[in-house]
Amino acid sequence: MRPGERLPYRASIDRKPIAAPDGKAVIFWPIVNVENWLIENPMPRQVLVAPTGAALQPDIANWAWHEYGMRAGFWRLLDAFEKRGIRPTLSVNGSVCTAYPRVAGAARDAGWEFMGHGFVQVPTHKIEDQRGMIRQTVETIRAFTGEPCVGWLGPGLTETLETPDHLAEAGIRYIADFVIDDLPCRLRTAHGTVFSMPYTVELNDIPVQMIQHHAGGELEARARRTADRLAHEVAAGRGAKVMSLAIHPYITGVPHRIDAFEALLDDLLARGDLAVMQGRDILTWYEASGDDT
Repeated sequence: MRPGERLPYRASIDRKPIAAPDGKAVIFWPIVNVENWLIENPMPRQVLVAPTGAALQPDIANWAWHEYGMRAGFWRLLDAFEKRGIRPTLSVNGSVCTAYPRVAGAARDAGWEFMGHGFVQVPTHKIEDQRGMIRQTVETIRAFTGEPCVGWLGPGLTETLETPDHLAEAGIRYIADFVIDDLPCRLRTAHGTVFSMPYTVELNDIPVQMIQHHAGGELEARARRTADRLAHEVAAGRGAKVMSLAIHPYITGVPHRIDAFEALLDDLLARGDLAVMQGRDILTWYEASGDDT
């Protein structure tokens, strides 16, 4: 099915207003993306372009840029969340559980939700056996955490037209690749209904910092303005909204960005009108709301 068949168009203003948990206005969904970059592959992102334009492989410099996030940046993010009592969703390559068990174990022990993010950081279109990759990812996460993997974000939000069917077949309940609304939406598959979850490419450190090259603090400024606007719409009677924020250890976890991110978390928590939730809890809340969108 094409996306329009899976997710028929519906204007947000026509949706039934839904109340957020505990009388809050906005649901805040923080996501930390943790990936396994294989040195034998082209790097998924680059902070340094190839000298003289000649592509290099192995790409040691950009592999090491990401590796810094696994060795140093992740621990700053873990500390920032733990000190504030926040348990984010971990968007994670399944192979991180075996390639970086120290990182995956710390997230598991801190109560983070594991959301499948492919097995390694390779676009879904490049995977020959997509169903097998999904199954391997789901089974690896279940074995490592002792809990089912209910959510999925494709590497780079990549899918083929068949991907939602494969995900539903593997037991995935929500998919974050369809960035179409501020609330979950019902998504049709060959194996029943799953849900799209409001992920973000606007409050995301890759587009903001590494693609658009904004100065430090722009991500946080956007997040504050987003929270203000969504709360304003809720006050106008439009119902609760979900505000997601996506970060990566090798970007936000570096020394010159972490202070601004910690200040943002403090500001969001101080508002008093945000409910901090993981993806699986947002799914439970939305299903219980009775909304049929």
